[in-house]
Amino acid sequence: MLDLQDLDLQLDQVAHKRKSLPEHAALAELATEKSVVDRELVTADTEVSDLQREQKKADSDVDQVRQRKARNQQRLDSGQITSPRDLENLQHEIGSLDRRISDLEDAELEVMERLEAAEATQADLRTRADAFAGRQAELEGTRDAALKELDEQRASLGDQRATVAAEIPEDLIAMYQRLRERNGGIGAAPLVGKRCMGCRMELAPSDLTRFKAAAPDAVLRCEECGRILVRTAESSV
Repeated sequence: MLDLQDLDLQLDQVAHKRKSLPEHAALAELATEKSVVDRELVTADTEVSDLQREQKKADSDVDQVRQRKARNQQRLDSGQITSPRDLENLQHEIGSLDRRISDLEDAELEVMERLEAAEATQADLRTRADAFAGRQAELEGTRDAALKELDEQRASLGDQRATVAAEIPEDLIAMYQRLRERNGGIGAAPLVGKRCMGCRMELAPSDLTRFKAAAPDAVLRCEECGRILVRTAESSV
């Protein structure tokens, strides 16, 4: 029975180690940080896309006005317009187009600067996202290796437990299991001297007298904690 208890405690320890691997917490923290960067990257991608469209429109606007100015300048230089009033109007329009081009080029430059800054932010976020992905793969690899080792230990302990449990009556196993559930995983404990090593309480003289009179295969129970007591060479009974 004590061998079974020892194996169950080892199995409990393996289960605890599986749940409390440091990689679990590190991956959870990494996932939280990565989700923030991923959201920021989506925002950055959208901003870059919007600014690229805005820049294309700004380029197109400047090009259209330049083409119009070039056509007017060609008309002016051709000498075909002889009316002073028409010449004055054409020159005035060319001047207006020059000012319009200047304004559009300023707006175009502003968009280009904003796009450059947005692309730098986007690149930085992508670098961070890639680093998170690399770190995640590394942690998952370490975690999986640790889990594999623990699973192998669990399988080996499970085989040993099955062998030990096969030698114990089923009703006693059932009692032991119920006691384990009620007593923090300890269903059976050795009797060392006059003390139950499950609850660490010393047995009453009447209990010791009763235990001494019990048959060697009798199931003994601690009156304090209810655990199964197992007599050993260190027991006083």
